[in-house]
Amino acid sequence: MKRDLIILGILILAAALYPLTGSQFLAIPIMALLFVGWATSWDILGGWTGQVSLGHVAFVGLGAYFVAVGAEHYGLAPWWTILMAIGCAMVLAFIWGTLTFRLQGVYFAMSTIAIAEIIRLVVINENWLSGGATGVFIISLPTIMGFDLLNKVTQFYLALGFAAVSLLVVISLARSRLGYQLRAVREDEQSAMAAGINPQRAKLLAFVISAGLTTLGGGIYGLYLSFMEPDVLFNLFFSVQIALTAIVGGRGTVWGPALGAVILVSASEMFRTTFAQANMLVYGVLILIVMLFLQRGILGEILYHRIRRAYANRTQG
Repeated sequence: MKRDLIILGILILAAALYPLTGSQFLAIPIMALLFVGWATSWDILGGWTGQVSLGHVAFVGLGAYFVAVGAEHYGLAPWWTILMAIGCAMVLAFIWGTLTFRLQGVYFAMSTIAIAEIIRLVVINENWLSGGATGVFIISLPTIMGFDLLNKVTQFYLALGFAAVSLLVVISLARSRLGYQLRAVREDEQSAMAAGINPQRAKLLAFVISAGLTTLGGGIYGLYLSFMEPDVLFNLFFSVQIALTAIVGGRGTVWGPALGAVILVSASEMFRTTFAQANMLVYGVLILIVMLFLQRGILGEILYHRIRRAYANRTQG
């Protein structure tokens, strides 16, 4: 844990220095940091607990819409609306999990798609609540300690803070009692019950924490976009992208989702500029190669072979 905290501190310091170089190239770093946070948050449920959710985009959209609707319709500052969104997301996750955790495997994943789609349809059709299909535009926001929240440098540091908080939560979780319970539930739910663990409670806690963190990132994403459109924010592909980021990097590891985010966001941008119309095809082939030959994810495979090598050396010695 101490080593992970030192690594996190070094990475935060290095990233914090980037805007000070005067670079205007901030859009991709902001998206990379947001995906670091989203993938790490998703992994609390999808990796540590083994409950694959394809509906996490609902929490991203919830955070973004709370910021936009709160600012434009009610004149609320974004820090208050993000807190309200996090509270709402946690309650929603608790109800959502209570209803769906009886399902296993692909059936649970399908149920998350269905619930996220219901939320998307509500946002599209309830004009009084969300602005409907036309969306909501953030025209202006109050400053916080003199910082303009619509400025890209400010948004970079907000995204960095979100990524850091998500990683800090997972680092703490990895060595906590709850972390061990989640891994036990993931490996064998019946054995976990025999050991005195309540799988339903453990999974609900994981889902609530994951939802709250994802919604925090959604609120920052809303500031970044300034214009909320339901078909963009609640798109199923967005959910799949978040899940794939964690899977490619390595599910159930501290740094795997972050590694996956940096690789996939960078690769997506590189392929977009290099391969033009064929960028999604090349991007898909890259993911397919990783899934076929690195089934535990990039970092997952590295850790797996390192553990096997250490075990072999110990038995031989």
